[in-house]
Amino acid sequence: MDFSYDDEQDALRDAVRGLVGKTYSDFEHRRQSTMQDPGFDEKQWQRMAEMGLLGLPFAEEDGGVGAGPIEIAIVCQELGRVIAPEPYLTSVVLAGGLVAAVGTAEQRAEILGALSGGESVLAFAHDEPGSRWSPTAQSVTATQDGASWTLSGTKEPVHHGARADLLVVSAALPGGGTGLFLLEGDAATRVGYPTYDGGRAARIDLDGTAATPLGEAGVDVSASIAIVQDITRVMAANLALGAMQTALRATTDYLKSRKQFGVPLSTFQALTFRAADMYVSQELTHSLVDWATMVVAQGDPAAVADAAARVSLQVSRAGRHVGQETIQLHGGIAMTAEYSVGSYVKVLTALDHLLGDGTHHLGRLSEQVTSYTDIDPLTLRRDAS
Repeated sequence: MDFSYDDEQDALRDAVRGLVGKTYSDFEHRRQSTMQDPGFDEKQWQRMAEMGLLGLPFAEEDGGVGAGPIEIAIVCQELGRVIAPEPYLTSVVLAGGLVAAVGTAEQRAEILGALSGGESVLAFAHDEPGSRWSPTAQSVTATQDGASWTLSGTKEPVHHGARADLLVVSAALPGGGTGLFLLEGDAATRVGYPTYDGGRAARIDLDGTAATPLGEAGVDVSASIAIVQDITRVMAANLALGAMQTALRATTDYLKSRKQFGVPLSTFQALTFRAADMYVSQELTHSLVDWATMVVAQGDPAAVADAAARVSLQVSRAGRHVGQETIQLHGGIAMTAEYSVGSYVKVLTALDHLLGDGTHHLGRLSEQVTSYTDIDPLTLRRDAS
């Protein structure tokens, strides 16, 4: 299996690395950007639009570029390397992906065109207090009155919900199932707040708020939500991989430069072994991330769901391992806000809980164990010989 990029993909990687590296190679700039609303650099968002990154996943007739999952993964890895705070994953991949999957031709052209041009920020208002990463809505309900629809209930947390120009809101339909609706950001009651990783989230209260159905009105789109969530999980794994790579590099550089008893820390065998274990975790993650991304490119929803669960479980375990060892091997300096590695660990932790932590995905995989056919090990041994 060929995991190497072609020339165009290499060029994309270099271009994105140059763009985000120019802005966030100085970690202090990221720290300052996340300290004030909206939690990211609006000018950088525009530069990403000008490069075509915001329209990368969408069809050309919808105002996008029409690239595939491999290209989206490249962008996510490069954003992860500098833990860029721009809401590419939640706004473009997740919310934009839902519009692309469910919206009418007119809705796709209008909404995705504005998103691709950097004129709009989308947010997916789906999580509810007490919910656990389900593709369905529970407490937020939709009510129909003729051709009009209203929404009632609370969504929280909604990533970058206070900044979003347009909300994609999930709601339980009167006839059962889950529908998606469009809502102008300022039409809802929003309370924004910072998250521990430097991002932003919001509580959104709806009380008979008028909304427009996304796609065909009254249709259950739970399956579409599940598919887009799984694709987003794989792209979140790519972002986490980029963060792990930088955290590991920072740790090994520190071990080479920091001295104790007059010699570099890298000369202590126990510390070298721990760094080697971090590398093994990262490389295993890299292999699974590349595999899962190629599964997404093949387009089979069942295979994508399985790959998303597998890679999310690996990223959860590896991210925790790499993050904890990064802090331990750096010592006290890793706990300071001014030093970058602590922020990398926070981002890895936030990604782990964005669309399901390791325990959640382990449960998803364990449910499938009984579906596998029995294998006679003696038969396999005879066939191998």
